[in-house]
Amino acid sequence: MQRAGIIGYPLGHALSPMIHTAAYEAMGLDVSYEAWSTPPDEVGAAVERLRDDAYLGMNVTVPHKQAVMPFLDEVEESARKIGAVNTVAKQGGRLVGHNTDRGGYIRALIEAGCPVKGRSVLIIGYGGAERAVAYALAEAGATSIAIAGRRAEGIAEAIAHLRATAPFPMSLEEVAPGERPLKYACEAADLIVNCTSMGMLHSPAEHESPIPGTMFNRGHWVSDIVYNPPETEFLRLAREAGAKPVAGLDMLIYQAAEAIELWTGRTPPVDIMRLAAMRALGMTE
Repeated sequence: MQRAGIIGYPLGHALSPMIHTAAYEAMGLDVSYEAWSTPPDEVGAAVERLRDDAYLGMNVTVPHKQAVMPFLDEVEESARKIGAVNTVAKQGGRLVGHNTDRGGYIRALIEAGCPVKGRSVLIIGYGGAERAVAYALAEAGATSIAIAGRRAEGIAEAIAHLRATAPFPMSLEEVAPGERPLKYACEAADLIVNCTSMGMLHSPAEHESPIPGTMFNRGHWVSDIVYNPPETEFLRLAREAGAKPVAGLDMLIYQAAEAIELWTGRTPPVDIMRLAAMRALGMTE
């Protein structure tokens, strides 16, 4: 039996063990996928363990997506530009960092029927998740990206990072904090993305949305990276306004599927993985 797992601190919320286990069982692979709660001072040791043949690969979640990078032999180009690694794979005896959030996010939009090429995007929030999403949208052909948030400094830093790393030239806009600039940015957007933790189950902002429902319209596509609950307040308000919502669960599933393919060279059964996630979230019997 080979071992794989996910490191983070803490890890009580992780759905990855259920999703990966369902995939390996369906694929007939003898792999044990585990949650490895890893304090910051143990990240290097966790990476070093992967060199043992008993280990297949490793996923990385907060707060270690940046911290893991110096311990790797190589970081794939897009992950390096994003500045975050969420998957470590073995390639020719070397440990290589990848960011499958990028591909997982775009695949979720594509599967939902959401067009990206030639569209204007508003991203709410900045940080590790925003960087992967913004890079993916730029790579997929979005013509403009605006970033909004609570702090002007954080917004400016996110825009500067995207300007330096975006694979193609594009229009970038800082949305000043406040209701009026946010309203104008929503009116100009085709796709609105929540990259904050607002709306997450059991969080202080569980029943809140980063945007009031009055700012959505029927022409909007609205995407949330929060997957628990499956329909956040953000998505509920968008749906009620007639917008087209894209839930965060598929991003989680597709990024996991890409990791499994990197490790095994085989395409995993995403339908089975989705069902396992839905069962873990109490969405089905």
